[in-house]
Amino acid sequence: MKISDVARLTGVTVRTLRYYDEIGLLRPGAVTEAGYRVYGDADLETLQQILFFRELDFPLEDIRRIMKNPAYEKETALRKQRELLLQKRDRLDSLIELLDRILKGERDMSFTQFDSTQIEETRRQYAAEAKRRWGDTAAYAEYAQKSARAGDAQQRMLEGEGARILSAFGESRALAPDSAEAQALVKQWQDYITSGYYTCTKEILACLGQMYIGDARFTEHIDRYGAGTAAFMAAAIEIYTR
Repeated sequence: MKISDVARLTGVTVRTLRYYDEIGLLRPGAVTEAGYRVYGDADLETLQQILFFRELDFPLEDIRRIMKNPAYEKETALRKQRELLLQKRDRLDSLIELLDRILKGERDMSFTQFDSTQIEETRRQYAAEAKRRWGDTAAYAEYAQKSARAGDAQQRMLEGEGARILSAFGESRALAPDSAEAQALVKQWQDYITSGYYTCTKEILACLGQMYIGDARFTEHIDRYGAGTAAFMAAAIEIYTR
């Protein structure tokens, strides 16, 4: 999908999409020889997540830092965003009900419906939690430093030595995730990430495991080593990090 098509579909201007590309917030999936940006489904999903953050008044730099963090949990972020949006909806419903009563001729001098204190407090708490959890960790700082030299760290992680370990996961996927063999492979994966990319704590490893089954791009790549490899790997990681 060309950038003009994305703009028409989403309501985000072409100028904004170009700016997102320039600051590294949303890169197009491909660029043609003529220089045209082409966006795929995964790019549109990323844009949707960005717009949720923007709806909650997150600065662009915070969004970029949070979403580029390897420990970023898409589902957790969406659940938090949903909670806050539901609060906003309840407030709007209360305001609409107040308007309806006034339009019917009722004299209602209530002002509690205008109070947005709870929503603002929830938003501040969520912003602080998101930055603490995904945006300001020592592991992320190390990741950013190393990935600046290594290019797309997450993609490179699946190549070379990483591919060998993934292949071993594929060959072992018929085993129980809690088997000694599966758990040994998880330890190899953790050590591999730590040695080549950033300190992979159990917390970060657990997040990565969820990403391998929550992000279709990673699931598809890992399942090249056998259908179900990503799910087996995620289950083994979940047990290892529990």
